[in-house]
Amino acid sequence: MVTIKSEHEVELMRKAGEILAKVHLELAQYVKAGISTYELDQHCEKIIRAHGCLPSFKGYGGFPGSACISINDEVVHGLPDKKKIIQEGDIVSVDTGVIYKGWQSDAARTHAVGQISEEAALLIERTRQSFFEGIKVAREGNHVNDIGRAIEDYIIPFGYGIVEDLVGHGIGQEMHEEPEVPNFTCRRRGIKLRKNMTLAVEPMINLGTWQVRDTESGWTYVTADGSLSAHYENTILITDGEPEVLSLTAEEKKLYNVR
Repeated sequence: MVTIKSEHEVELMRKAGEILAKVHLELAQYVKAGISTYELDQHCEKIIRAHGCLPSFKGYGGFPGSACISINDEVVHGLPDKKKIIQEGDIVSVDTGVIYKGWQSDAARTHAVGQISEEAALLIERTRQSFFEGIKVAREGNHVNDIGRAIEDYIIPFGYGIVEDLVGHGIGQEMHEEPEVPNFTCRRRGIKLRKNMTLAVEPMINLGTWQVRDTESGWTYVTADGSLSAHYENTILITDGEPEVLSLTAEEKKLYNVR
């Protein structure tokens, strides 16, 4: 069921988003060569709890960590692992969420570790921009799948693959609520967007094929051809005008020219 939040609930989600934005900024300083994904996950949990929130990923469906940490060809759901060490030249996607007074926010960032290739840097930049292209049409009266069409229209000319097996979602008191939010064009336009709907929009873009496969872990998805993958996500609020991006800091909103 799609939930429309009250003004009080919006305020709680706004606060959750503000905290998550700070978590990502603080956590970014630890994404460096030599650190294990387990240690990075430990930092993530400590930061979230220091802000008075619960890590929404911890224990969700049995997930063992507070963040999904995915490296290079790992698309999403990378498991924290003491033996997995981040290396110079890697690209690292960190997806995490917080629960503030029962309300959730979900966001992901892909980081460059030291010097990376130009094609990797462009993949990160264009994946991030595809999110902002998508939310340009996330307006009351438009349809949820208009977001995916806008993302696809931006991405396809670069020759990248848009992951189709994994999509964004509604969010509120539960991490995953209706509706699904695809990052690609669908035959149907989906439900109409209404004021005070909250969505997690999260393009997952591959340097090669759009296809992915799961791994023996039962959690992590990787690109089918071993190509790099980038992930960018924010929680947004549908308003009576342009959408509000809940999981960015004020400085980031100014930088990206969004509400």
